[in-house]
Amino acid sequence: MHSNSKLPLAVAIMGPTASGKTAAALAIAAQLPCEIISVDSALVYRGMDIGTAKPSRAELAAAPHHLIDIIDPLDAYSVAQFRTDTLRLVDEIAARGKLPLLVGGTMLYFKGLKDGLDDLPGADPDLRAALEEDAARIGWPAMHARLALLDPETAARLAPADAQRIQRALEICTLSGKPMSELLAQREQTSLPFELLSFALEPSDRAVLHQRIAQRFDVMLADSPAGNLLTEVAQLRRRGDLHPGLPSMRCVGYRQAWEYLDGSIDYATLRETGIIATRQLAKRQLTWLRSMPERVVLDCLGSDPASAMLAQIRTRLG
Repeated sequence: MHSNSKLPLAVAIMGPTASGKTAAALAIAAQLPCEIISVDSALVYRGMDIGTAKPSRAELAAAPHHLIDIIDPLDAYSVAQFRTDTLRLVDEIAARGKLPLLVGGTMLYFKGLKDGLDDLPGADPDLRAALEEDAARIGWPAMHARLALLDPETAARLAPADAQRIQRALEICTLSGKPMSELLAQREQTSLPFELLSFALEPSDRAVLHQRIAQRFDVMLADSPAGNLLTEVAQLRRRGDLHPGLPSMRCVGYRQAWEYLDGSIDYATLRETGIIATRQLAKRQLTWLRSMPERVVLDCLGSDPASAMLAQIRTRLG
């Protein structure tokens, strides 16, 4: 679908977890010919349905979906892969005369798509091993504090237990002698081959979003015909080749369920830490969103945010 400009139009629907992104996208897809591109680093994994709040079969059937169930939990999916796949998909969807809807909460993917990929130093196995040793001795929160001294901007958007990203940021600081945030800021702006209209579903009342998060986590833990989060993680564990250090098993909810099944935490702690981790994720997502000045902010707690999006999309399409 072409916008008022010469470039085809794509629409981003961003927001924190439990903000109603899927429902809004499907409401738009019911009114306009659309295809949905998932912008979610957890939905890429096959066999991880309940803890990722993957769209149901009925929802998936309501409109074509892309970048869901594309890799095994043993594998990794990078921002670079996402960008390559999405540029191709937007081109193909627009060529079919449909509107690409980019829907999700993985802000790093949105940023990588819009700004292009960085020219950061590659991985250094020896340095990584040294950082792992330091972390084993003092813990990742202390490593996060170390990063805060070297690169406060990057540290502010990472959780103190986000081992993978803390390690990478420290690695970049050490190898380049510069904060990762500075290197990212120096990156050349990349112009997209399409016009991107970005909506952000953000809560007018953070407490209500927290209630939604708790309710959704409780639904994940409750028995259903498809099982629950614990049966899903138990099935993944039975494969024998997965472990808690993998990006897939570090997803919110999966890490806590793994610890429960290991016997290291009880059920009450599983529920409490799972909800807290999800709230922390939502907070980081909202921090990312605030750094995107071009977004159109809509209240995710409002009665019908999808209608407000539709009106603006139709105006842009002309």
